[in-house]
Amino acid sequence: MGDMTYSVGQLARLSGVSVRTLHHYEEIGLLRPARLQNGYRTYGKDDVERLQQILLYRACGMRLEHIRQVVDDKSYDACEAMRVHVQELMHKRAQLDVLIRTAQKTIATMEGNATMTDEERFEGIKKAAIEQNETVYGTEARRRFGNDAMDAANARILSMDEETWNDMTRLETAIIDQLVRARNVGDIRSAEARELAAMHARWIGLHWGEVAYTVEAHRQLAHGYLADDRFRAYYDSRAGEGATEFLVAALDEWIGA
Repeated sequence: MGDMTYSVGQLARLSGVSVRTLHHYEEIGLLRPARLQNGYRTYGKDDVERLQQILLYRACGMRLEHIRQVVDDKSYDACEAMRVHVQELMHKRAQLDVLIRTAQKTIATMEGNATMTDEERFEGIKKAAIEQNETVYGTEARRRFGNDAMDAANARILSMDEETWNDMTRLETAIIDQLVRARNVGDIRSAEARELAAMHARWIGLHWGEVAYTVEAHRQLAHGYLADDRFRAYYDSRAGEGATEFLVAALDEWIGA
């Protein structure tokens, strides 16, 4: 790239993001382009590399505020960050491969060219769910709870029958609806908040199994939501900004009751 520089319009075309987005990144301190004598922005090699890193993190679901903290950290290791990103992309590719194979075999079965057992019909979907969980939450969850606990939870999901799997997925959707209702009430001690916490406990219990589930482990998991943008985004993107904080507070109140 050498000493190549770009105007804001040129960088927008190169990166595939809008000029407005580049302006916003500058406003919040993510990008800091130099200014020419006429006041126009100019982006150099470091700006281009930084923008690439920003977009990679965004593709992984990281919030802009967290990205700014990461890339401004003096101990930030760009090479290690890229290695982690490649690992996450490989997990996503594996997840897509499983879904594609399941879909292809389903089509072949519908056309009469293959057969599928009931176990095969759901095996791909369950494997894809595990791959997604590992990609998004696996590193933090394994750090907090250990490889044995995560491996056991994954094995439990793979061994689920159709009825249990459907119960778990329906409960996951119902929890978001209940979270919205409880937040509308606005009181972590309300009946709606207590029901939310109980539903969440049942959902976690289905993942972990009744033997592995403890309220203290549940509490640790919930507080992990607040410490990691990927966990937080799951609830905030579905039930509104601040939903994760409300859920954790409701769980603390319910567990301590």
